[in-house]
Amino acid sequence: MSLKYPREVSDRTGGSREDAGGRPARSPSLIDDLAPGNGRRRSKAQTENAVVTFPVFPVPCQSTAPTLPQVPLAPCRRCRSHPAAGAAPTPPGLAGSSRFAPVEHPVRSSSSRTRSPKDQELELVKMYYLQDLCPCPLQLKLVIQVFEKNPSRGTLLAKAKEPLVRRDGEPPAPFLVGQEYYEQGLYKEALKQFEKIKDTDFQAMYQLGVMYYDGLGTKKDPERGVEYMNKILNSDSPEAKHLKFAAAYNLGRAYYEGCGVKPSTEEAERLWLTAADDGNPNASIKAQSTLGMLYSMPIVEDLEKAFFWHSKACDNGNLESQGALGIMYLYGQGTCQNTEAALECLRKAAELGNIYAQGHLVEYYYTRKFYSKAAAVAKRVMENDDINMLAKITDCHPTYVAQGAAMAAFYLARCLQLGQGIKKNQHAAEEYYSKACHLDPAVSSHLELAANLGRI
Repeated sequence: MSLKYPREVSDRTGGSREDAGGRPARSPSLIDDLAPGNGRRRSKAQTENAVVTFPVFPVPCQSTAPTLPQVPLAPCRRCRSHPAAGAAPTPPGLAGSSRFAPVEHPVRSSSSRTRSPKDQELELVKMYYLQDLCPCPLQLKLVIQVFEKNPSRGTLLAKAKEPLVRRDGEPPAPFLVGQEYYEQGLYKEALKQFEKIKDTDFQAMYQLGVMYYDGLGTKKDPERGVEYMNKILNSDSPEAKHLKFAAAYNLGRAYYEGCGVKPSTEEAERLWLTAADDGNPNASIKAQSTLGMLYSMPIVEDLEKAFFWHSKACDNGNLESQGALGIMYLYGQGTCQNTEAALECLRKAAELGNIYAQGHLVEYYYTRKFYSKAAAVAKRVMENDDINMLAKITDCHPTYVAQGAAMAAFYLARCLQLGQGIKKNQHAAEEYYSKACHLDPAVSSHLELAANLGRI
């Protein structure tokens, strides 16, 4: 497969925001961008003096290879039968993620009348359990919120499912029974159900691969999990076609992590390229984003390829790649520097909850002495420091969520310590410095050194 890696893609900008004097106009939004005066590109000297540069997705300081992101739950019937409606969802990754795939078409309503919020929540859960919902990231967030704000989740789901069974007059398909057990955390029951139909249902085989790889409802057996994924990838059956990209992505993860197979970055790269399918929106978008991360790492660094794959994943709706693309534009990594396009990407990613992008916006505002804006954005970031929950909602990797939060905490502490853009408070500053160190010691150490050298 021949790939072309462009040096530039079209700017993702909405035009410069300037007042009559050519100066950047302040937006009322906390995370809106402040475009540089007249949209002119800064000189190299100005860039070096003004910005503390971070590499795109740096490798965490740890003894083992970093765990890469997971793919979402099994594809729904609607996307499989009507692929033109949007990108086909991909099933759960070998690490057992429970997230939907990001696709673009809206939730179908069973009624044109106005429904109450409670009715809308029930409808969302009904469609979820019928596998009739293909949510975009915002719809995913709604589903998670419905689950989390209802302490008796099982009662809600049973209530949502009951009228559907009566309406159809038939019990759910065997795979859906197993999937319901899986979603409720009843892994042993789900395993039994999937084992019964694995020879005739490739989705069941896929879920078994996930469960054996992670040890869900059974003893952990990554070799068996890899075996099931290989069977799906190498099958000629049309019933396995919609699972092949996800299986290739998972096998790539197995080779990257060396779990169930001998570790091989080269084989992981080959499988991810297969899963990414040259940027095909119906392929594994997670593989496209992961390739962007892989090519940003020192082991196989190729920033032009990283930019290419983040561009593809961003165009296909990946939130994590949108933030990464903004950072690459900002520092001219793998492409020509374009501050205006960088701010547009970072702003959009930040608005959708990308904490890594929010952290870099805080840094951008602070280093350009927009202290009030930097402090305001940082305070909003620090309102919720539950890294795992934020990673789940946004489908971003926890490592980079923690890095973005650490950046926000450090710059907020700096503002509080020096009274820049916010009332001076030494005690609060110490607390945020400590929080930044707890969230990501490497990022905190880097910023502390930059502060001590007078760079920030």
